[in-house]
Amino acid sequence: MKNFLILFFIATTSCTAQTSIGTIERYDSSVNAIVSPEAKAVIIASGYEWSEGPVWIEKDKMLLFSDIPGNTIYKWTVAKGAEIYLTPSGYTGTAERGGETGSNGLTLDKNGALVLCQHGDRRMARMAAPVSMPSAKFITLAGNYQGKKFNSPNDAVFNSKGELFFTDPPYGLENGMEDPGKELPFQGVYKVNSSGEVVLLVDTLTRPNGIAFFPGEKTFIVANSDGEKPNWYAFDIDENNSVYNARIFYSAKGSDRSLKGGPDGLKIDKNGNVFATGPGGIWIFNRSGKLLGKLRLDEAASNCALSPDEKTLYITNDMYVVEFKMR
Repeated sequence: MKNFLILFFIATTSCTAQTSIGTIERYDSSVNAIVSPEAKAVIIASGYEWSEGPVWIEKDKMLLFSDIPGNTIYKWTVAKGAEIYLTPSGYTGTAERGGETGSNGLTLDKNGALVLCQHGDRRMARMAAPVSMPSAKFITLAGNYQGKKFNSPNDAVFNSKGELFFTDPPYGLENGMEDPGKELPFQGVYKVNSSGEVVLLVDTLTRPNGIAFFPGEKTFIVANSDGEKPNWYAFDIDENNSVYNARIFYSAKGSDRSLKGGPDGLKIDKNGNVFATGPGGIWIFNRSGKLLGKLRLDEAASNCALSPDEKTLYITNDMYVVEFKMR
């Protein structure tokens, strides 16, 4: 590992004054164009069981994020901080059940509607209400593959055609891989095409998690949140849904096991830079898979979202939500 420069480290307990958090590590000088010397990460909200799935809503100038165990989505704004936005968010049934029941990944479709990865209901769904007027009524976009229920859709992304891609690990099942209700023998990566057909793209990953496209949409990355195979995988895809040239984009194998977190959610900017949650925080790669730098965090980071100008990264960080003003 190359030497790196730690720019700052401040650890306090109060987040009401937006407590600074973390350390920035620089491995390549090109990261300076992404993260300036004045970059700062601060806690903007706290008190969650496990925060996940952030998405920035530019029209309403708000950040939405899931608290999975709480079966609730929260919103954060500069003016009011964090407030409950929607509950229930991922499990709408009446029978009591355990496990991770809430929504996980959140995104917007081409019409600006909120689309949710619902762990408890085991489906991809669209909220049947405007984003500005939330309501716990949902329309199923995909609920099964060849008649068998999904495990627990985890993260999702739309391409420019409006087609939905999502991952389906077992984390939302009450007993995980051993759950008697698990109907599929694999953990898949899927596409929902414009007609609503569900297409299986990848069935070889042990724990497919975060997913994002590179600019041009000919290659996508999937994070594998398996401690034994902590890798980010790249796949090429053609217009006929054929996935080929599967390869490891980067491997976190050999990372310090005392660091919290692993490959989970990720985002890719317009220049092809990858912001990925990994052991110890956020890992920043260029398009070629070169590690440029990290934002080191003490708690496990689960996912992140870019602001429209791509200068700010919002991070769900276990019990916290963090705003990382990069430049």
